Amino acid sequence: MFEQAVYAVENQQAFQQLAAKVDGALAANRADLYLASVAKKKLRVRQFQEIVAAGLLGKDAQALYSELPVSDQALMREKYLAAIEKVPGDLRQRFLKLYAYY
Repeated sequence: MFEQAVYAVENQQAFQQLAAKVDGALAANRADLYLASVAKKKLRVRQFQEIVAAGLLGKDAQALYSELPVSDQALMREKYLAAIEKVPGDLRQRFLKLYAYY
């Protein structure tokens, strides 16, 4: 059975701040606004680095992300990708183009 390796976060403070921004954007009461802003920028929901660069997670998200070492950046992308898969099905259906793989 596959078991994901556990890596320690090196820059705990920046990681937690960025994780809070991801959680806030994808909270149940705000996910629709976040997905609408991603659609407005003509991005796909899985394009994490482009979303951060566009400022959709906050103005300081790019600075926080660039502070992280590569291993922490990978963990953050993984956390984000797991979070967008937990968005309720009705919202995913409404923003199907953002989730599509074409």
